[in-house]
Amino acid sequence: MASTINKSPYLGSSPGGKFVLETQNLRVYYRDFLAIKNLSLQIERRQITAIVGPSGCGKSTTLRAFNRMNELLPSTRTEGKVLFHGKNIYAQKVEPLEVRRRIGMIFQRPAPFAKSIYENVAFGLRVNGFQDDMDTRVEQSLRQAALWNEVKDRLLQSALTLSDGQQQRLCLARAIAIRPEVILMDEPTSKLDPVAALQIEELMRQLAHHYTVVLATPNTQQAARVSDYMAFFALDENRAGCLIEHGPTRELFINPRDKRTEAYITGRFR
Repeated sequence: MASTINKSPYLGSSPGGKFVLETQNLRVYYRDFLAIKNLSLQIERRQITAIVGPSGCGKSTTLRAFNRMNELLPSTRTEGKVLFHGKNIYAQKVEPLEVRRRIGMIFQRPAPFAKSIYENVAFGLRVNGFQDDMDTRVEQSLRQAALWNEVKDRLLQSALTLSDGQQQRLCLARAIAIRPEVILMDEPTSKLDPVAALQIEELMRQLAHHYTVVLATPNTQQAARVSDYMAFFALDENRAGCLIEHGPTRELFINPRDKRTEAYITGRFR
């Protein structure tokens, strides 16, 4: 069923092109500190791109730049361009809330609302003026997040009664309920046990049939398991995060072009 959520004309519609997101000389500052340096990166449509690198190299900052969430942090400044279907999301007429509708995000720690399971999924739909069958959309979203069978008989119970893994899948259902085109995932398994982490990884592969997924992770083995493309980040001499190389994940594992990539993949990174 088609959504009745209105979308901004300034971001355009999905033209089915190869690249959904593209950064051009992206720079992100925290006050005077340059956190991301001159990033130019292309994200392929309906593929999983893993942003990999050591702690502090700008993985999370890059994800937040993709949907303007860095603006919610004090004293943050963004320069350069982030193109979504060729339109700069930082252009004056583009509303940040519309960007975040189209480009959803899942965080490290599950963060369900202190509401029922049902209302967690329905909340974003209500805020965005959804006018179709709410029950159907909630069920569809929970099914896509592989959670429906576990919660269908307790939808009115608090989401806080769920396990950490279930809460993370609920947050995913909440994100996909408003039908974004891109899902950003910031180390979504770092707080989960191995079984729950594997469920999230399996979901990523399924979601890539319908969405573009960008995953930030320090774990190269996770990137190898789930991603189609990998971007390796490191720190320069001034501690700014920078892109070292980007390409198909298999190629970067078999034949990395930069010695720093090889060192990180093999656990010898310093």
